Amino acid sequence: MSSREGRRQPKILEGSYPREEAVNLRGTVGVPSPSPARVGEPPCGDGTDLMEKVVERSNMLRALRRVESNKGAAGVDGMEIKSLRPYLKEHWLRIREELLKGTYRPQPVRRVEIPKPDGGVRLLGIPTVLDRLIQQALLQALTPIFDPGFSEHSFGFRPGRNAHQAVKEAQGYIREGYRYVVDLDLEKFFDRVNHDILMARVARKVKDKRVLKLIRAYLKAGVMVGGICITSEEGTPQGGPLSPLLANIILDDLDKELERRGHKFVRYADDCNIYVKSQRAGLRVIESVKRFVEGRLKLKVNMEKSAVDRPWRRKFLGFSFTWEREPRIRLAPKTIKRFKDRIRQITRRNWSIELKQRIELLNTYLKGWIGYFRLIDTRSTLEALDEWIRRRLRMCLLKQWRKPRTRRRNLVALGIPEDWASLISESRKGYWRLANTPQVNKALGLKYWKDQGLTSLVERYLELRSAL
Repeated sequence: MSSREGRRQPKILEGSYPREEAVNLRGTVGVPSPSPARVGEPPCGDGTDLMEKVVERSNMLRALRRVESNKGAAGVDGMEIKSLRPYLKEHWLRIREELLKGTYRPQPVRRVEIPKPDGGVRLLGIPTVLDRLIQQALLQALTPIFDPGFSEHSFGFRPGRNAHQAVKEAQGYIREGYRYVVDLDLEKFFDRVNHDILMARVARKVKDKRVLKLIRAYLKAGVMVGGICITSEEGTPQGGPLSPLLANIILDDLDKELERRGHKFVRYADDCNIYVKSQRAGLRVIESVKRFVEGRLKLKVNMEKSAVDRPWRRKFLGFSFTWEREPRIRLAPKTIKRFKDRIRQITRRNWSIELKQRIELLNTYLKGWIGYFRLIDTRSTLEALDEWIRRRLRMCLLKQWRKPRTRRRNLVALGIPEDWASLISESRKGYWRLANTPQVNKALGLKYWKDQGLTSLVERYLELRSAL
């Protein structure tokens, strides 16, 4: 390229737009990320110009800000988020032309294994940052077409809908007397999605063949494992912006079938609960739904994990329910176990870090955790967890004051009588038991940890609930 041609290189995402509409990249850092798509916009998939709407400047800029705000790891090409804008400045015209001509080819995703809390691994496919941008732009164009037609009982990965609404709807069914739940588990759902069935559903509303070809290309892009690209014959990789919408598109057939049958149900992505009034009805439902899912959608129902049971014996999105006439939302036992496992990691005795740093790590986790689980109605559970956390921290301090003389001096400074301080310092009991003695409990109680800046689950819970 000559120096003159280089000077004519258009600005990022300018494409064929008038020069006065060229994008000014300055001042975009820190701009709040927009929602994934604007549902209020009119559907635009009934024509053949959808790809033009995908690459339209304002849509691409919204997608770019979204991808940048989400950050995330690099894909198979190693490009990081910070390199995306400079890359687009140089290559956007070519990429745009390929998209409009239908010749763009996505790169394979990078395989990442995420350990599951209950064992096993979840396989994620991380697209390149460029493919994440294009998928996000597709998502923003496709959501207004598909989302308005989705079931009102579907809550996962939809604008204006969330897990809390799903749990509240489930609570409403239990309150109405539907006190059995068909807990449906779709085995390896994202890995088993049939491409032909999915694309047939997409083609019902999308007529632009370039868009259909691009979506199928993403499904077929393959996975890079150990430097070898493994082609994808089925499934939609978790990890890309487009996958949740595609999941909702194929499972919308299930939603419509359940609505046709008059069932009370809640679905969040591939997590589907159907509420019935008796175990016998539940057993009939699970068999008929299994036939539909495996016959019509070519998906697999995991009968070992699926069940017909009482709602308070099952977990839904981390929550469960009490069994009173007026059901209350509570933490599922597995959620409490997972929470304690994480707290144990942060407060392990053999991790030699300053108390201030440990509390900062705890606060970050606790605020995010209670932000999601603020929906529960059982405050007493949080009070017990608060006390358990404080005991873990007392144990860490006692371990830190390893020498009896140091321990005695610090306990006396906290107001414990000298005779008791001596007994505790010279005790052969373990740190966990000593952390629960009345004297240590009182000296290192609620006020002490509040002064240290520790977040209280109960206090944060009450703040969040008052804002509801």
